[in-house]
Amino acid sequence: MKACQLELTWDTTNRPLSPAGEVDDLLRYETCFWKAGQAHIAGVDEVGVGPLAGPVVSAAVVLPPWTHIDGVNDSKLLNAETRERLSVEIRKVATGVGIGIAAVEEIDELNVYHAALLAMKRAVEALPHSPQHLLVDARAIRGTGIPQTSLTKGDRRSLSIASASIIAKTHRDDLMIKLARQYPEYGFAQHKGYPTREHQQAIQRFGPSPVHRRSFAFIEELTGEFSELFYSLRKAVSTASSQAALFQTLNRYQSSRALLSAPERRKLTLLFRRRERKLGNR
Repeated sequence: MKACQLELTWDTTNRPLSPAGEVDDLLRYETCFWKAGQAHIAGVDEVGVGPLAGPVVSAAVVLPPWTHIDGVNDSKLLNAETRERLSVEIRKVATGVGIGIAAVEEIDELNVYHAALLAMKRAVEALPHSPQHLLVDARAIRGTGIPQTSLTKGDRRSLSIASASIIAKTHRDDLMIKLARQYPEYGFAQHKGYPTREHQQAIQRFGPSPVHRRSFAFIEELTGEFSELFYSLRKAVSTASSQAALFQTLNRYQSSRALLSAPERRKLTLLFRRRERKLGNR
């Protein structure tokens, strides 16, 4: 293993590396490995951690050495039409594409963070050939037996990871559109399971579906499963018109904190902070 590879293996910061020669900025990591004779480098990314419904989906993508695809970037920065077009282009040139999925039941059982790691591992295992190194967006995938580099904001720093983010996003969007036909009242085709106002209202009206993540505290909050005390404090926080009024509500919260569940306390703490910032900016 050459020096640049050792350096990359431990790089989890935004510190840029400078392999010899001019290279595409999104290819600086891949180029280092390619020059060292390692042709099979897989970028891995996941999507779907934040939604209230649907699976987490991961993709692993291996690009041929010296590949360049115009327009590839973090999937969150691209519109749906561009993602679809680039997804087709990536699949045409890639030497390997793997998809990994963690179902809602696994999210509820493992928690969404570990379910995402499971989906990433499955994506790597779904590749037609085992890669020589993994470039992973901000995580470390256990149990692959493959050397890997975790890159903070990797979907904006590596062409392979950015390509994986596009493949994962388009695949998950397709799954959510299919779920929309099965559960039309929730509007999955529009928001893909993310907590938009329309989605929240649908959950309140119809209750959670079988593909909603029941382990998410926000689902409990939306369906009225939190305590009456929580909703009373939430209303007091949201309507506080001054720092003094907010402080009174905070005192009430502190005196009754033991009566609230851990998810209720976490949510109220977040609401207090948001309201304090808003009142402070007036």
